[in-house]
Amino acid sequence: MKKLLLTAVVAFCTLFASAQIMVVTTYDGDLEGAERLTNNAGIGYMATDQITAGMTKAGDDEYSVFVRYAVKDDLYAMMTMPTKDGSDKMEIGLGYSFNVWNNLYFEPNYTMPVKEDANGDREGKFRFGLGYRF
Repeated sequence: MKKLLLTAVVAFCTLFASAQIMVVTTYDGDLEGAERLTNNAGIGYMATDQITAGMTKAGDDEYSVFVRYAVKDDLYAMMTMPTKDGSDKMEIGLGYSFNVWNNLYFEPNYTMPVKEDANGDREGKFRFGLGYRF
């Protein structure tokens, strides 16, 4: 039993030793000052070269879960779901990561809601973001 536990601990530690962490934020022009960048800040765990999962702040006391899948090179598909009313406000989209300098990335993306709103619209949003990979 001790060998099994030790093997599990070593495997778990090596998983995190090779992991990459990503810090992301999205520009929100509706806000003022530094909140334009810090209001949507988040952190993600790059589980593989293709899959990243994490959480972002989505306003006051609200958070969103995001998952990214690298389609090809720096092109990615993404899904964002808030923790409140999750499936009702889920969004899917596409984005591209431009390497600006070292591990800093400029990330324009386009997302649209999965479900229609009360008016029957599914209007998408074009956003700009920044990401830094450790």
